[in-house]
Amino acid sequence: MSQIHDLAGQVVAITGAAGDIGWAIGQRCLDAGACVALLDRDAAALAERAGAASDRVMPLACDVADAGQTRAAIDAVLARWQRLDVLVNNAAVVTPGDKIGDLALADWQQALDINLTGAWLMSKWALAPMRRARSGVILNISSQLGSVAAPGRGAYSTTKAGLHALTRAIAIDHAAEGIRSVSLSPGAVLTSRVLRRYGDAEAASAALARRYPAGRLGEVDEVAQTALFLIGKDASFITGTDVRVDGGYTAI
Repeated sequence: MSQIHDLAGQVVAITGAAGDIGWAIGQRCLDAGACVALLDRDAAALAERAGAASDRVMPLACDVADAGQTRAAIDAVLARWQRLDVLVNNAAVVTPGDKIGDLALADWQQALDINLTGAWLMSKWALAPMRRARSGVILNISSQLGSVAAPGRGAYSTTKAGLHALTRAIAIDHAAEGIRSVSLSPGAVLTSRVLRRYGDAEAASAALARRYPAGRLGEVDEVAQTALFLIGKDASFITGTDVRVDGGYTAI
């Protein structure tokens, strides 16, 4: 019988969990029986999301660009549940839409610190208990822009491409220890950020859907369900690669 929706007894940590995609992944993992640590630097937004959390939920304020905070977060998860089976590196920032030649150093550095170095830091600390257990999964949430470029998204695209390389490096370095590493690259998804930018779903679709062979934008839960598959037992032979949930965008 398929084990795709069975995470009972496992512990999952998700960064950027106050955002739509991170939150949806957390909900799917809870539905599958996991204990879930929800990490985000926006403690207020995270608290609002978590509400009356169950005993299988642990909200943690954490800035992934801060080495001390990332290590403390992993330590807190281990102190509560004594294990960590899955890390989802979802935290990311989108820099201003400036051309590479006009991009401020501070914006470039922020993208590197959060999107790429933050994922490495979280992975570094998470790998210790995974290596002891000789089991674990690291899922890096990348982007279609890790494979192709877009105007004004140079810093973001560079960091997401870096996540693909980090994913492969983790897989190669730690496969013999029973640890898998996969990246998941969404295309344009109807998140609250996209809706705020365009006004509503209809306007966002009118502006963007024509770029996708599927003829529409993605749904948050389509990303979350793919994430659930990739961290589950049915994906046990998938490692060191990127899975695109982009409606065919990068196939053109």
